[in-house]
Parts: sequence; C-alpha cells; structure tokens
Amino acid sequence: MTEPIPRPGKIIAIHLSYASRADQRGRRPAAPSYFFKPASSVGVSGGTVERPAGTELLAFEGEIALIIGTPARRVPLADAWSYVRWVTASNDLGLYDLRANDKGSNVRSKGGDGYTPLGPDLIDARNVDPAAIRVRSWVNGELRQDDTTGGLIFPLAQLVADLSQHFTLEPGDVILTGTPAGSSVIVPGDVVEIEVDAPAAAGAPSSGRLVTTVTQGDVPFDGELGSLPAVDDLQRAEAWGSREAAGLPEPAESSREAAGLPANTSAAGLSPELRAKLLEAPTAGLSAQLRKRGHLACFIDGVSANIPGTKIVGTAKTLRFVPFREDLFRSHGGGYNAQKRAFDAVNEGEVIVIEARGDDTTGTLGDILALRAKTRGAAGVVTDGGVRDYDAVAEIGLPVFSRGAHPSVLGRKHVPWDVDVTIACGGATVQPGDIIVGDGDGIVVIPPSLAEAVADDALAQEVEDAWIAEQVAAGNAVDGLFPMNAEWRSRFEAETGR
Repeated sequence: MTEPIPRPGKIIAIHLSYASRADQRGRRPAAPSYFFKPASSVGVSGGTVERPAGTELLAFEGEIALIIGTPARRVPLADAWSYVRWVTASNDLGLYDLRANDKGSNVRSKGGDGYTPLGPDLIDARNVDPAAIRVRSWVNGELRQDDTTGGLIFPLAQLVADLSQHFTLEPGDVILTGTPAGSSVIVPGDVVEIEVDAPAAAGAPSSGRLVTTVTQGDVPFDGELGSLPAVDDLQRAEAWGSREAAGLPEPAESSREAAGLPANTSAAGLSPELRAKLLEAPTAGLSAQLRKRGHLACFIDGVSANIPGTKIVGTAKTLRFVPFREDLFRSHGGGYNAQKRAFDAVNEGEVIVIEARGDDTTGTLGDILALRAKTRGAAGVVTDGGVRDYDAVAEIGLPVFSRGAHPSVLGRKHVPWDVDVTIACGGATVQPGDIIVGDGDGIVVIPPSLAEAVADDALAQEVEDAWIAEQVAAGNAVDGLFPMNAEWRSRFEAETGR
C-alpha cells in the first residue's frame, strides 16, 4: 500500500548480515552488531543525495527496511515478527571517505542528509513470510543486487528480538537489515533504484522502486572542525565491493610474484612442514645460510623479546608509521587508522612488522592491540619502536620484539600511515609475506623463495655443529675440526651416515 512513512524515532542498522556480503568481505560475524542513523537522514523516492565536495567513495546499499508497529521490549524470538507492521525498501547510503574516522559508529559516513531514503510503498508484514523476501538494486538500469532473506546470516525476527533486549522498539522505528553482495560506488548523475518484494506471497506485494539520483556537492568539509575525508586502498576495495572492481591489483598476488613465488601461494605462506623446520632452526644458523646466498642485510637490528626464550615464526604483515605532523595526524591518526586496521586484519600465523624509524621514545602498540593480535592468532609483533603497557603485553602472552618500553600514547612521534606495503624496520627491508624468524639472537627476514632451502641447510648444519661440539667436549682441538677438514669430514660421514 502507499501511505506517508512517518519520521522514525530511531533508525537502527546492522553492519553485516548477508552471507554473500560476508563472503565478499572475508569475515562472518558470530552475532549481529548495529549502528544508529539519524532521523534527518531519511529521504523519499525521487529525491537526490549529494556526494560532498572532495570525496570519491559514495556507495549504495539496497536493503529491506522493517518498520515497527507495536512497542517491543524483551520479546521472544518466536513472537518477534508480529511486532513488525510494515516492510519497505531502503538505500543505506554511505561515504567511505569518512568511514575510517569513526569506524563502527558510522556517524558521519552514513548519517548525511538523505542517506536513508525509504519507500515508496509499504508491504504489510502480516502477509509475507520473513524468510522469503527479496531485495534488488539497479544502477542506471543495470541489475546490481539480487538476493533474498534466505541468504541472511541472522533471520529478520532475530534482529527484532535481539534489539528489544536492550531498549524498547517503538512504533515507527526502522530497522535496516543489511545489504547483500553487489553494493558499490556511485557517482554524480547515477540513478539508483531499490525494490523489495515477496514474489511467493499472495499478490506478490512490492515496495515499488525507490529512486535516488546522485548529485555533486560544492561545499568542502572544514578540517578545523573535525576529521577530513581520507581514502586508501582498503576503503576503495570495500566501497567498490572488491579490489578488482576498484581497479586495484591484488596485493597478495603481486607480493608473492615479487618474491618469486607462484601467484596462488597464500599470503600466510608457510606450510606446516616449513613452519616446523623454521621453529627448529636457530636464527644464527638461518643467517649463516642467507649469508652463503649473498643476503647480508637480513637482520632487524636493535630489538629484543619481551618474553625471554620466545621464538617466533610467521609471515610479515607490515605497518608503516611516518614522522608526526599535526595536519597529517588530524587526517590519519584518529578513528579506524592504519594501526588499528593492521591489528584488526592480522591473520593466524602472521607477524606484524612495524616501521617506527628506530625511535624508541614512543609506543607503537599497547595492551589492547596486543590482545587483539593474540586473539586473531598472530605469531607475534616486531617493531623498531617502543611498546607501552610493556608488562601487560608480556602477560597477554604475545611475543613482541621491540626496542623496549615507553609509556607514551600514539601522537607523540608517529602518524600511522599505511599497511601491507614495503617498509624498513631495524635497518632491514621487509615486504608483506616475507618470512620472519626470531629468537634470543634476534630477528632475521627471509625472502619466501629461499625459505625452504635455507631451513633445510640450517638444520643440516645444526647436526654437523652438534657432532663437532661432541668432539670438542671429548678433548679434540678445533683446528681442522671447526670447520671440518677432509679427515674430520670423512669421520663425520662414517659415524652419522650423512
């Protein structure tokens, strides 16, 4: 039916709810999480939405909107759908240029005027199966999204019941139930249409097409008042839907090829067998084998372990800090900055390697980020800067090699600048995917293409060295034994079968 949609008291949106979108993002939440949108963001079909001056990543999201009809407070899941009066279409527009500054809350990135158009028609929720509602989106007449509530991770009724645990859902409140894969960037002049319908229900009720046209704004944001728009390749990839759609190269593939590995080698990179070899091989032996192959600049100098006797093996995930500058810290230091993104995205078995320019007079991580890395399964952290909450980080059990403790917070000497780029740490060049091995002797960086041979030869040398040590302990002189001459080599091979 068609009738005016009242201004909602609350608009609650879910971050991620469709399996297709979760698979696209590479993460699937265990429970729903939400954010609020202001009532002033509501728009109508046939309206416009402005892409602000100085921005590039305005994205559409076709969604099913639920409108509450009866006050709901602590309602059971079995009854939750009965509190929904209407179903309609929504476009949950977002400006990714502002997303990093208040990640999660989405206050600025999704709260703009007209960023929540609804309608045009209302579907009676009592006449549709909540598990059989469809949402489709078109941009300039081209179908971009087509999914049903059968693809939801969290059923619609669960969202109503869950939210009602925490506060009263009042008549007119709107719940935006998430977007499937296919959301992407739109530009001035584009026309977006969203339709929600229930094809299997009697009469196949539909919201009709919710139409929004993108316009270009001419008023820039005032950097003296707050964070300015800032984009990087992560935001571009998420706004467009993929790195390919954004015209960006795949970093894992390019870094593997640069390292001389097949393009299909995973970013985590280490097989269990190779990891076991590297855990057994000491860094001293590995560095000796690298030297034989002409690699002399393989050491991250000046760092030591926070946990005595610790050993780390993993592939590098890099984070770069640049020297502090007031304007750059305003644009890149707050919100969901590069430092937080690195610790939020580290994978199991990876080592976060931080370029801090050897400055140990400020911290580059603390206990909260260490806990996040530990929870994500990181193998450790290497930084040529300082660590705050030093004792607490050690208690967490995350191995960290650093230049020592320092109590300062972010913003004293550094601006978190970029992730997954080639960096310099402790005098060594480190690329994403390089193999990092650390123990009591220090840290070595191994090009992935050499790792297998270096590990095998280092372990073989360990056998030789152990045998030589036995001979020295028995009273033999080191001359001719260390290194072995032909006579001693013959005895070694005869006794060990090598």
